[in-house]
Amino acid sequence: MKTTAFVAGESRLKRAITGPALFLFILGDVLGAGVYALVGKMAGEAGGAVWVPLLVALGFAMLTAASYAELVTKYPKAGGAAVFAERAFGIPLLSFLVGFCMLAAGVTSAAGLSLAFGGDYLGAFLDTPAVPTALVFLAVIALLNARGIKESLGANAVMTVIEVSGLIFVVVLAARFVMAGQGEPARALEFTPGVSPAIAVLGAALIAFYSFVGFEVSANVAEEVKDVRRNYPRALFSALLVAGLVYVGVGVAATVVLSPDALVGSSAPLLDVVRATGYAVPDGLFAAVALVAVANGALLTMIMASRLAYGMADEGLLPSMLTKVLPGRRTPWLAIMVTTLLAMILTVTGTLTALAETVVLLLLFVFMSTNVAVLVLRKDKVDEPHFQTPTILPILAILSCLLLLSQQSGGTWLRAALLMSIGAVLYALGRWQKRRKATAD
Repeated sequence: MKTTAFVAGESRLKRAITGPALFLFILGDVLGAGVYALVGKMAGEAGGAVWVPLLVALGFAMLTAASYAELVTKYPKAGGAAVFAERAFGIPLLSFLVGFCMLAAGVTSAAGLSLAFGGDYLGAFLDTPAVPTALVFLAVIALLNARGIKESLGANAVMTVIEVSGLIFVVVLAARFVMAGQGEPARALEFTPGVSPAIAVLGAALIAFYSFVGFEVSANVAEEVKDVRRNYPRALFSALLVAGLVYVGVGVAATVVLSPDALVGSSAPLLDVVRATGYAVPDGLFAAVALVAVANGALLTMIMASRLAYGMADEGLLPSMLTKVLPGRRTPWLAIMVTTLLAMILTVTGTLTALAETVVLLLLFVFMSTNVAVLVLRKDKVDEPHFQTPTILPILAILSCLLLLSQQSGGTWLRAALLMSIGAVLYALGRWQKRRKATAD
C-alpha cells in the first residue's frame, strides 16, 4: 500500500464557494426542468403511486453520490470523473474518454436546454425564432460564467429558490384541494392495474432516476469550495434528500388531483394539476418558473463543462491553453469560450430529443467509471481525513448503472458511439501534436 501526501494547497482558482452556496448549486442542478414533464411518464408506468419509484430513484442516486463524496474529499481537484479515472486506472486514453463523456454530456445538455429556453416556454411571452434565441441565451450564460464563480452561484441561488418555490406551490395547491374535500388521496397508493407492483416501480424508477442526475456536476468545482472535505459531503447528501422530498411531494400532489391517465396524456402535467385545482393561477406563472429552471440548469451545466475542460487540461488530457485564467476574475476564460462554442454548434445541428437521450447514456458511463475508481483507489492512502463510503455501496451503484444501461435504445447507443469516436480522434490528434512538438524541440 502506498501513502499519498495529497495537499489541496493554493489553487489558481478562487475558493469562493461556501457550504450553503454548494448546497444550492447541487440542489439547483438536480431540480432541473425535467421534473415538469416526467411526472406524467412515471404515472404511466407506476399508476398513482408515483412517489414510490421516486424514492427508489433517490436510492440509486445516493449510491453513486457516496462514491463522489469519497473521491472529491480525497482528491479535491477540478476535473471530477476524469481526474478520478486517471488516478485509478493510469490509462491516458481511458481517462480522456471518461472526461470527454462528462464534457460531451455537459455541453450537449446545455445545448438542449438552450433549445428548450427558446421554445414553447418563452413562446408564452415572446414570439422569437428558437435557434437564434438559443444562441443568444448561451452567450449570456457564458458572460455570467466568465464574470466569476461567486456571481454565477449568486444567480443560481436566486433561481434555485424560484424553482423550489414553484414546485412547493404545486404541493400546497394540491393540499388545499384535498382539504376542501376534493381529489382522491387513495390514488397515491394505487399501482397500475394488471401489472406487478415491483415491475411497475422498476419501470418508473428508470425514468425517475433521470430527475436526480446533476449532482455529479459539483465534483468539477471542488477546487473552488471552501473547506471542501467538510462541506462537500454535507451539501451533496442534503441537496439530494431535499430534492427527493420535493419530488415525492410533487408526485403525491399530481396523482391525488389528476388520474394517471390524465397525467400520461399531458405535455405539461404540473400546469394541468394547477388548472385542475380551480384556483386562479395565471398560466404564464408556470411558464416563467420553467424558464428559470431551464436557465439555472444551463448555467450550472456550463460552469461544470468549463471547469472540467480546465481540469482535464491541467492534467494534460486536453491542450494546456485551456488552463488560461482571466486576470482579476480568476475564471478559466478560454475553457468557457470553447465549451460555449461547442454548445452553440450542437444547438444548430441537433434536436432536443436526440440531445437529451445522448446525455443520459454518456453520464451512465461516467458513473460506472467513478464507482469502479472508488474501489480501485482504496489502496491509495492520503494523509488528510476524508469521507469514506461502505464498500457495498459502490458495488450496488455499479449494478444500478448496468441496469439503466440495459434500458437504452439502439439509436441512443449509436449517437453516443459517434460522439466518443470524435473524442478518440481528438485524443489521437493531441498525442500526435505532442510528439511532433517534442521532436521539433
